[in-house]
Amino acid sequence: MGHNSGSPVESSSATPVGEFNEAYVMFAQMMIPHHEQAVDMSDMVLSKSNINPEVEALAKQIKAAQQPEIDMMNAWLETWGRVPMPEGSHHSSSDGMMTEEQMQELDEANSAKGQRLFLEGMIRHHQGAIKMAQAEITSGKNPDAITLAKNIAESQQAEVDTMTELLNKI
Repeated sequence: MGHNSGSPVESSSATPVGEFNEAYVMFAQMMIPHHEQAVDMSDMVLSKSNINPEVEALAKQIKAAQQPEIDMMNAWLETWGRVPMPEGSHHSSSDGMMTEEQMQELDEANSAKGQRLFLEGMIRHHQGAIKMAQAEITSGKNPDAITLAKNIAESQQAEVDTMTELLNKI
């Protein structure tokens, strides 16, 4: 009798609220500001005049893909009683985030230089997101999170290929 009474406690502590683990919380907390910066970068390049129509289409596509993902991850964190990390508190160069200086340079650049900076920065940015997504696919426990991570990895890899081609064209 006494032996069995311990098992529910163990199982409930292993999965606190729904099926999520610290690796997933960390994934969402890191991916949200990462995505938000990609949306900001897209807005900056879209505000310039005379940008290549393909660059413009790509920036719009990135915004359209990433904003719903941000909303979804924020909703998950809220459900679990967790909060997104404060801006700039946890980034390393390996995740491809732009520095404040790089963001300012992109913002102030003319359209010709701006679209190159956007593409080069976004390629690094996407590669960082793909790395984070692959880590989640490997170690994640939440099926929704793994599905999202696979979607991010696939869509962003396709965009990296497009951006690499565009850089050689413009």
